[in-house]
Amino acid sequence: MSTHDGQAGADRPVFSVEPWCVREPELRLDRLAQTESVFALSNGHVGMRGNLDEGEPHGLPGTYLNSFYEQRPLPHAETAYGYPEMGQTVINVTNGKVIRLLVDDEPLDVRYGRLHHHERILDMRAGTLTRHVEWTSPADRTIKVTSVRMVSLTQRAVAAICYEVEPVDEAVRVVAQSELVANEALPGGGKDPRESAILSSPLVGEEHVANGTKVLLLHRTRQSGLRMAAGMSHDIEGPESMAIDTESSKDVGRLTVATRLEPGQRLRIVKYISYGWSSRRSRPALHDQVVGALAGARQTGWQGLLDEQRAYLDEFWEGADVEVDGDAEIQQAVRFGLFHVLQAGARAERRMIPAKGLTGPGYDGHTFWDTETFVLPVLTYTSPGAAADALGWRHMTLPLARDRANQLGLEGATFPWRTIRGHECSGYWPAGTAAFHINADISDAVVRYVDATQDEQFEREIGLDILVHTARLWRSLGHHDVGGVFRIDGVTGPDEYSAVVDNNVYTNLMARRNLQEAAETAMRHPDVADRLGVNAEEAASWRDAAAAMLIPYDERLGVHPQSESFTNHARWDFSATKPDHYPLLLNYPYFDLYRKQVVKQADLVLALHLCGDAFTDEQKERDFAYYEGLTVRDSSLSAQTQAVVAAEVGQLELAHDYLGETALMDLHDLNHNTRDGLHIASMAGAWSGLVAGFGGMRAGRGTLRFAPRLPGGISRLAFRMRYRGNRIKVSMTGEAARYELLDGRGLTLWHHGERFTLADEPVELPIEQIPVRPPVTQPAGREPAPRRIDPHGRVPRRR
Repeated sequence: MSTHDGQAGADRPVFSVEPWCVREPELRLDRLAQTESVFALSNGHVGMRGNLDEGEPHGLPGTYLNSFYEQRPLPHAETAYGYPEMGQTVINVTNGKVIRLLVDDEPLDVRYGRLHHHERILDMRAGTLTRHVEWTSPADRTIKVTSVRMVSLTQRAVAAICYEVEPVDEAVRVVAQSELVANEALPGGGKDPRESAILSSPLVGEEHVANGTKVLLLHRTRQSGLRMAAGMSHDIEGPESMAIDTESSKDVGRLTVATRLEPGQRLRIVKYISYGWSSRRSRPALHDQVVGALAGARQTGWQGLLDEQRAYLDEFWEGADVEVDGDAEIQQAVRFGLFHVLQAGARAERRMIPAKGLTGPGYDGHTFWDTETFVLPVLTYTSPGAAADALGWRHMTLPLARDRANQLGLEGATFPWRTIRGHECSGYWPAGTAAFHINADISDAVVRYVDATQDEQFEREIGLDILVHTARLWRSLGHHDVGGVFRIDGVTGPDEYSAVVDNNVYTNLMARRNLQEAAETAMRHPDVADRLGVNAEEAASWRDAAAAMLIPYDERLGVHPQSESFTNHARWDFSATKPDHYPLLLNYPYFDLYRKQVVKQADLVLALHLCGDAFTDEQKERDFAYYEGLTVRDSSLSAQTQAVVAAEVGQLELAHDYLGETALMDLHDLNHNTRDGLHIASMAGAWSGLVAGFGGMRAGRGTLRFAPRLPGGISRLAFRMRYRGNRIKVSMTGEAARYELLDGRGLTLWHHGERFTLADEPVELPIEQIPVRPPVTQPAGREPAPRRIDPHGRVPRRR
């Protein structure tokens, strides 16, 4: 019997470890909200949490449309100039997943009767969520239910469900109710600022239609003025004697099928669902759009949608798959991560990629710098079109960013710290607007994409515009001091436990690159630069600022301070900090965090990764060791960066430990907040830890470099990636690496500093061995869990 009492089996893993799927072999009501996030399906336009078909029980209902939001006031204890007044919150839109079932008048509810079998499977090659249920009702009637759910990666407005019911041993009367439900009741939010604001009944009904097996509901938001439509249509197979009825009201649309099933008979319902939304188009236009999407889905048919989905994913995996021998959990996790990163951006099409994707309402559905710094590198080398779309969305919001800069008395553009539609939605200046580095993060993503794709049209039409306006920001935000050094004062770097500081190393290095790249790109496209008002004098001022950029260094300690004077601060007393007082931001005042040496997430260490050419090998080792002792990883963004740099400086086993943390963040619910949605940047971190970490992959200025080394727990690593029209495969063991051109004209690569040409024939090269480095230490109690691998590739879990 499946576990569903919320307690039994609490120490057992929720998911089995398999290479190409995530399987939940038994229902765990105590983990329901977590599994709803893990089993979420999306295409970047429509997102559906993995709620049970019946709708109840649930942890957190959720269906989302990218960039569809409601406005709410942003309260400030004390108002001040430049504070945003309105926030934006993603809302749970009309739910089309619901198919309720009554068996001889007893509703299928897993909390009642006897649940003999319950299994859910997320198939990362098919792009489907499959559910198998065998259940006996309180009236002693036993049935089997199989459902398969998908959100189409090829038809962006479409989702579909195939729902099948059959009796086990005797005839039953069944009633299936396929529904559209708006304004579902949601559980209340907590005090954690990472959770969302819960908005009650945000949708106002405008139209409802029921016709044949088709139902449509149209709504608008109360404050933001956005309009959406949801529709469903059905193909139904079953006994000849079926009664079918449809009805609708402003918040509910329902198709009801009633029949009697004898043993050997089956009721099969294929439910096609479509969505559309707009801030501009009329109600009739949205109505027609949804009707058209449903017609297209039905013309394709259920099997056609499955075939399209598989073909799309087959092509993706051909250029993205990662193979890991020796650590079965990491093998599953990296594919799980890649699948969800793809889902977050595949069909976003000039809309944002939120920090949670479309898997939950965490962070109010906002996008942050996470997207450009952690998610887009993965998409750039595996699905570059999705990366271009995300950057195209940033470009569409550039006028708002320019308005924000002007409001702050700055030149150029100030992109928002957190947003849905391009407006600043962060109500806390020190960890919001002051984190100006997001502007350089976006420009860095532009440069990375152009380097990887040689997309000159993108560079001319989108890239240069972003580079120019972010360069203007840095030139006006910073200044040359009396000695000619260029300073950027009063900013917040990636570490949000240090705020409004002078000359944050990461920010200054990224700004320097931004200024240099803007000047060089303007020279390549003088006609575009002229239209943007860039002249030789302005470009020269960018180069001068970059050349004079202050990069602080502590000669006394022989390390780079995270920001000017950071290493003069008192160290946080980690030994006196109780384990249950992490994350620190929920248990200590910010003023105390801001004046101590304590690091929320990789900051200086992130500079070691993204701006590695600014440091010597010795500096990287010393800096990494120093900041290991200060970093508490109260952010899920940190572990992947620490994994990459640990691998680079020779701390291979530690890198493996950090890889486990980022890769298993949601599968193991390490931060106990997966219920609010997946950590998409951590999902990307599994790829980064393996490819950039153990593969040593670095790219830029037409050069693709590798420095592969493996930890003891991984015997073989292979990965595929795309670069400049080529699709390549890199495979490595502890002794050698093999490079293979799968498609393309060939290219020049670097292996541990040795240049070679990859063309028709594979190239195999030895891997340099490095001496074991002395261990580095972390704050007391904040060490990553070790990856102790047993003979079956499993790792003991922490209690």
